[in-house]
Order: sequence, then C-alpha cells, then structure tokens
Amino acid sequence: MTTKTPNPLRDPRDKRLPRVAGPCVLVLFGVTGDLSRKKLLPAIYDLANRGLLPPGFSLVGFARRDWDHQDFRQIAYEAVKEHARTPFREDVWRHLAEGMHFVPGEFGDPGAFDALAMAVKELDETRGTGGNYAFYLSIPPKFFPQVVEQLQRSGLAEREPGSWRRVVVEKPFGHDLASAQELNDTVHRVFPEESIFRIDHYLGKETVQNILALRFANTMFEPIWNRSYVDHVQITMAEDIGIGGRAGYYDGIGAARDVIQNHLLQLLALIAMEEPTSFSAEAVRAEKAKILSSVRVPGDLHLATARGQYAAGWQGGVKVRGYLEEDGIPPDTRTETYAAIKLEIDNRRWAGVPFYLRTGKRLSRRVTEVALVFQQAPHLPFSHTDTEELSENTLVMRVQPDEGITLRFGSKVPGTSMEIRDVNMDFAYGESFTESSPEAYERLLLDVLIGDPPLFPRQEEVELSWKVLDPIEEYWAAHGELEQYKSGGYGPESADELMARDGRAWRRL
Repeated sequence: MTTKTPNPLRDPRDKRLPRVAGPCVLVLFGVTGDLSRKKLLPAIYDLANRGLLPPGFSLVGFARRDWDHQDFRQIAYEAVKEHARTPFREDVWRHLAEGMHFVPGEFGDPGAFDALAMAVKELDETRGTGGNYAFYLSIPPKFFPQVVEQLQRSGLAEREPGSWRRVVVEKPFGHDLASAQELNDTVHRVFPEESIFRIDHYLGKETVQNILALRFANTMFEPIWNRSYVDHVQITMAEDIGIGGRAGYYDGIGAARDVIQNHLLQLLALIAMEEPTSFSAEAVRAEKAKILSSVRVPGDLHLATARGQYAAGWQGGVKVRGYLEEDGIPPDTRTETYAAIKLEIDNRRWAGVPFYLRTGKRLSRRVTEVALVFQQAPHLPFSHTDTEELSENTLVMRVQPDEGITLRFGSKVPGTSMEIRDVNMDFAYGESFTESSPEAYERLLLDVLIGDPPLFPRQEEVELSWKVLDPIEEYWAAHGELEQYKSGGYGPESADELMARDGRAWRRL
C-alpha cells in the first residue's frame, strides 16, 4: 500500500483545499449501459470540472462494440452534454478526452484482457498513471466471476509495490445469502476486502451522510433518539415511474431485493447505530454491523409484511400500463413492485420501537425519506378541540428529490382561542448552502480513486442484510399474497392495514 507524504505547507484543519485523487486509470466495464451513460460518465466529467481529478487521469472503456477511441469519446461526449451537473467547458472536456481509450472485447476472451493490460501499461508510460488501476464492474452479477478471473489471469489484478488495485461492484450483491456469499468468495479470491468497493449510491447522497452529522454533532437530538421518546420510524423510497425497459433485470428480483436489502436497510443502520469512536471506515462499519445483527423479523409475516403489483391507471395525467402489461413481463409472474415490512431492533436503545420500511413503483410521487415519529406528550393541558389538528412531532430527513430536513411540531394558531396546529420548520440544502450538492456517484467515484471506504458496505453488512430479508422472501414464495394497486396511488391496501393494526398510519406521499 502506498504511503502518503503530508504537505508541510497545508494545515490539516484547512478545509478550503479539496481532496484530489492521485494518478490512476479507471477501467469501466459495461460502458455502453444506462448507468454509465446517465451517471458514471457525467460524474467523471463533473469531478474533472471541479478540479478533483489529477492531470494524468485516464478512463478506459471495455465493451463488446467495434469502436475505436474516437467512437468512445463521442459517446461519452453526448452523455456528458446531456447529463452532466456542472456547466460544459470545452477545455476541461478536451483534456479529459485525451486520456479516454477504448478496448473492444467479450468477457470470455483472454485476448481482449491481454489487450486491456497492454493499454493500461501504455497509459502508465504516456500519462503517468503510476500503475494504479480501479476496475468498475457496471455489469450484471452473473459476469462478475468471469471478469474477475480474467483480471487475475492477465495480471491486471496483481499489485506492484507502490501502486494499488481496486474493484468496484454494483448491486445487486446476490439474490439471497447463499449467492451473496458465493459472489464475495469469487471476488475475494482475487482482491482483498480493503480493495473491494461495493457501491450503494444512496450512501453517497448528502442527506444520508448528514444523518450522522445531525445525530452526533447536535446535542438537541441525540438525547431523544431512543425508545423513551420515539414511537416508530418510517423509511420510504417511492418512485412514480414503472420498470421502463428493465424487465429483464427487474422481473424475478422485485422491490424488496432491489431496494430494501441494500438502500433501506443501510438507512436503518445509520439511523439506529450507536455513536462510532470516529468516522473511520472500520468504526462506522462496526456500528452498522451491530445494528444489522440486532434486527429482528416478526414471527407472523402475514401480519408484518405487504406486497403488491401496480395495475394500469393514471400517472401525472397520462394513462399508464400495469406491471403485467409491460413489455417482457410474463403474465404469471409473482414479482412484487411494492413491498412493506415491519422490523424491530433487539437492543437497549430501540427495544419495542417498530421500524416500517416501504418501497414501490408507480406511486403518487417520487420521494425518499426517513421519518422519526415521536410519542405524544404524556399530558396535554388542552381540551380535545384545542388539539384536533395536532399530530405527533416528526423529524423527517429527505434524501430526494429536495434534499433537506423538516421538523414538525405544534404551535398556537394566532387568535383569541387556544388552538394548536402542526407547523413545519424546514432546512433545504439548496437554500442554506451556495454550492449545490454533488451527485452521489461523484462522491463515491472520488472515494474509490482516493481509497476512502466509509461509505461502502463491507461483506459482513451485505450478508447481515440478506439474513434479514431471506426469511421474508421465503415466506412470500410459499404463500405471500400479491395485491394489485392502482398506478398513481399510495400502494396496496394491505400496507395500510399493516400500519392500522398497530394504531399507526403511513406518512402521506
């Protein structure tokens, strides 16, 4: 592992100078896919535009296309022009494009990987990339073993003294515990754990990172962040779109595997974890793992879970098809597009506090949020009519689309009578900070190139998440009901009944 020499002219407390990646090559497998075009290539340009990539940074695309370097640069140019967050600057693009190369080939072709090895070694000579390579596997998981083995066979995975090798793995990390363990074993045969970066793009979002700042930097929140004050927690990821052209990926996976196993359980871990000794990767991951190992799945899954498929309906004034009518979806599929589950955490802080997780497609609007709903005040010296419009105090952390935090509490309505009504106190990133939040992939790609792993789940967290979800998936496979729900609505009635049985209700989307 390379050692970094500190800059004697820089005070470590000075935050004005950003973290900049060192010399390196990023090899992008699956460069022709939607993820690369819409997220990865624009994020790389945005990092370059912000001055966070080194002068010699190089990007190598690998795909089964008969392209030359110029074809790849043109595809990347179009993706950047359409999807980049920062303004397009011709000089930045020109410099970035000089380091962009393309290697055609198939994952099973040893000759293609030998050509890739020659290409990156040539970049070491011509661009000064120092033998530092990051391999981004933006490909279906079934190809991981083949690519990883080819990287090993061609010598690309072998680190030379003074350089590094890293591999980035996109979700899903398997489809159950056994497949996740098999996938981890495959990657571990070639790369050590500290060189494996499992991307969960939600962990790169500013609001997700701000959960830790909110909790541990402010004395007003941490003392009430426990079972003595919190009634329950709701974690929601709702989408207003259908599956689009992802039938081949989505059918057989479903909402729970696609979102709950990674995004929502990671949010749960950050919300519920104890204070780490530091914000180092090991300290944060250790606390998250403790929480995930303490999650308890209720015994009666019929009462504690709900699932459904979206039916035809109206979305934003447009008539849309149901899931079973989407292209490529078999008429007898049992894949859910909505999933809701109730979980509890067996520890001293959260004993008896239910965590409700829900995700779905074709709902009324797009929103991802975490809501801590507090208990009602034990004694209200007001008449019933005074507080008819008063609900529970709620702290809401909005992850998307408008990142920020809302605190809901009761306040007296101006006038002669004592009437208490809910009001909101809002913090929005766009209003409080002059700099716009970077895209999640910008932060995560930079962390990969720098070698900073706190925002990446490690193997233990992935496996603990599957241990939570596997019993639920097994129950659904055996006798879980699959209810149709109207597109543009709020999900299946069974999800509302799940909450109503506990005397609670979902926050309105």
